[in-house]
Amino acid sequence: MTLRLPPGQRAISGFPRFGKDLKNPPPPIPADPVIELGGVLTEGVALSVAELGKLPRREVRADFHCVAGWSATGLVWEGVAFKDFYRVLVEPRLRPGAVVSHLVFVGSDGMRALVLLEDALGEDVLVAERLGGEPLTGDHGAPVRLVSPWQYGYVNIKHLCRIEFHATEPRATDPWSPLAAHARARVWKEERHRRLPGRVVRPLYRGVVVVIRALSAKGGSARQG
Repeated sequence: MTLRLPPGQRAISGFPRFGKDLKNPPPPIPADPVIELGGVLTEGVALSVAELGKLPRREVRADFHCVAGWSATGLVWEGVAFKDFYRVLVEPRLRPGAVVSHLVFVGSDGMRALVLLEDALGEDVLVAERLGGEPLTGDHGAPVRLVSPWQYGYVNIKHLCRIEFHATEPRATDPWSPLAAHARARVWKEERHRRLPGRVVRPLYRGVVVVIRALSAKGGSARQG
């Protein structure tokens, strides 16, 4: 059976580390990790990652698609559905009358992603703690990360430490790519770039893959995936 991939993607073996400042090791894992919640809430709050254990567990088998053109296939993630996280832990804390439209996910490595609420509430979107039956390593986002299989990798924030909830669209936050990343980043629509068609920027993105993999090997820790 031929593997079906989104336009412009090529399957690779393994699952390389990706992200910001790849020449250095991943950020250390805090002894008591938390996810800060901010924005249109009655008050800011820091949720212990341990509180995720109160929500139903979910396993998702999905491919991971990097905007640079490579895809790691058949990954198995485990965690909690973001829609459960939002409805149980966020909605009761919203200011009266607040209608959330956008979220900003922040990682302790400095990465940020602006996401529409409707995309974040997608069926397979997880706050994940495990990959391939094992706890996440630093290379792949420990202690917890966002997993949104239908969006390019730069939306899938690793080392998740803060989520901001907004009633209007905040100022655009470009992730690590030097190009103007698309606001929705849907892989099957090839939304790689904010202004240019995805097929136009494919060659430029592919040109950085070798560099990314070399830096990943230099700065990474244990391989996973």
